[in-house]
Amino acid sequence: MTNTYRQSFWNAMRGKNTNLSALSDKMDNNGGYQVPDESKAKLDQSLARDNVFRRLGTLVRTTSPEGTIQAVASTGTADWIEDGQAYIESSDTITQFPVNSYKLASLVRLKESFVGDTSFDIENYLLNAFARRFGRAEEAMFLTGTGVDQPTGLLGNNGAQVGITAASETVITYDDVVKLYFSLKPDYRVNAVFLMHDDTAMALRTIKDSAGNPIWNSQNDTIFSKPVITTPSMPIAASGTKPIVFGELSYYWVVERQALAIKRLKELYAVQGQIGFTAHERLDGKLILPEAVKALKMAE
Repeated sequence: MTNTYRQSFWNAMRGKNTNLSALSDKMDNNGGYQVPDESKAKLDQSLARDNVFRRLGTLVRTTSPEGTIQAVASTGTADWIEDGQAYIESSDTITQFPVNSYKLASLVRLKESFVGDTSFDIENYLLNAFARRFGRAEEAMFLTGTGVDQPTGLLGNNGAQVGITAASETVITYDDVVKLYFSLKPDYRVNAVFLMHDDTAMALRTIKDSAGNPIWNSQNDTIFSKPVITTPSMPIAASGTKPIVFGELSYYWVVERQALAIKRLKELYAVQGQIGFTAHERLDGKLILPEAVKALKMAE
């Protein structure tokens, strides 16, 4: 999309006279217009601040509303061979999985006087507002989604494998974390991170080994030199929950079926002197290699 599209798009959002034919190719079935490429780049940066999967997962963009995606997980090795010797076949894993198109939407209202004020940066305001809402909603579903009418989350039955089941329903021990760490294959540990709720992180800060050494490195917020990322979407330690996941999140694919589209609502809130803006996107999410992420499950 060119600068002409970007200018026409934001003029339309402000309600200025604009040539709507310049936007027609990017209009969806709901009457919204796809965010311009330059604005989408800003949106993606903001989304990543509120969504760990947008930062560490693999983003796949496709324009087809439904269908199947092929994923390749490289498990092959390199071998020393002599000149003329046949190459050894790779053991890469190729999997196919269906990808759906789930809709995520939100609405923002602004005073009409703000929208019409050229000194008001409507682009940054709307992009940041929607990024904050969409980023948090995406992250929550990429963790807890069931795969039925929503993405498949890491904590679901088709998500991360259980690496260790704790002996307690509510207490996580030093040994539990050690066993979780080593339940993940060494290849996946290289770029692995710990993911947990802030309350779980606070509890782990007090855990020490038999020699009195803390498991948590407070200098750089790591456990066994691996980064710890907290999110309110992770459960806390309780019977049957999975309060910690550990693994390489690049194997979680965020499949963007339709980029963010925004629609201006002029009449709906006119009585209040406001303009409404709806935004929606279509996407799916799935862990393509379950063994790449392990979960600590509490006893039931």
